[in-house]
Amino acid sequence: MGHLQNANASKVTEFILVGFSQQPQIQTAFFLGLLLFYLVTIFGNSLIIVAIRWDSRLHTPMYFFLSNLSFLDICYSTSWKPYVLTQCFRDFPTISYAAYYAQMTISLFLGMTECLLLAVMAYDRFVAISSPLRYTIIMNKRVCIQLALGTWASAFLVAVTPIIAIPAHYCGHNVINHFTCEIQALLKLVCSDTPLDMILGLVISVFTLPLPFTLILISYTRIAVAVLRIRSAEARLKAFSTCGSHLTVVTIFYGTAIYMYLKPQSKESQEQDKVFSIFYGAVTPMLNPLIYTLRNKDVKGALRKLAKGNEKS
Repeated sequence: MGHLQNANASKVTEFILVGFSQQPQIQTAFFLGLLLFYLVTIFGNSLIIVAIRWDSRLHTPMYFFLSNLSFLDICYSTSWKPYVLTQCFRDFPTISYAAYYAQMTISLFLGMTECLLLAVMAYDRFVAISSPLRYTIIMNKRVCIQLALGTWASAFLVAVTPIIAIPAHYCGHNVINHFTCEIQALLKLVCSDTPLDMILGLVISVFTLPLPFTLILISYTRIAVAVLRIRSAEARLKAFSTCGSHLTVVTIFYGTAIYMYLKPQSKESQEQDKVFSIFYGAVTPMLNPLIYTLRNKDVKGALRKLAKGNEKS
């Protein structure tokens, strides 16, 4: 009987997403909140991209990477929010095995790309502060494009490994206590921990959090050293203020990501994970354009000019 159950469990063709089906009283609030977050994310990040392309003064490496970040946030939000919104009022919606893996892989790929891109942006700030006269030479257009493509390519190679490596052997059921396709929620159904699973988890964890975060810490350590060498207090403040928006985004992004993926996993934490996923996956991409707009005079100036240009036309 046990052998038969295991055989049946290995032939999963679809998953049931519990989501908030057991809490119908919050489904409406969840739907409206997620819809608002999605619309603001799309509008805010699109506005940043248009402003950077429209204003020639923003055609610098810093804003090139910022436009990449905004594009990433649009793609990441679109990879899962529309599906969740369409399924929000369904009780225990199902998703096919292939669709679950596809959505999970795309979200993982985009999330890893953002981790690596934030590390590249930290390096860009280090070069700008430590070598201001050679900044445009070091961070020329070709180097910027290579760094951007490198982050996308590296993240893609790591993200596709779960498709090959995660075994389709689950512990007697196909019910996932989540509202979207999360790798952590899926791994809780795997029947046994094999060496391949452990290696896969280690590789994904290292590339997603410790490696890019270590690169960011190294960049900011060197930035701090470079700033301290500046004699003028006003010049030191001005140099470090260029990093303010990026530091805020890094703190929010990595603070939530570290909590989500490095804390001990347990069945008791699943409800808490779902709530925290809303902040990590929905609120953070929405905050990025607001942070860069509120803290960046150049972006605010470009947006004002863009608005005036539209009014004249």
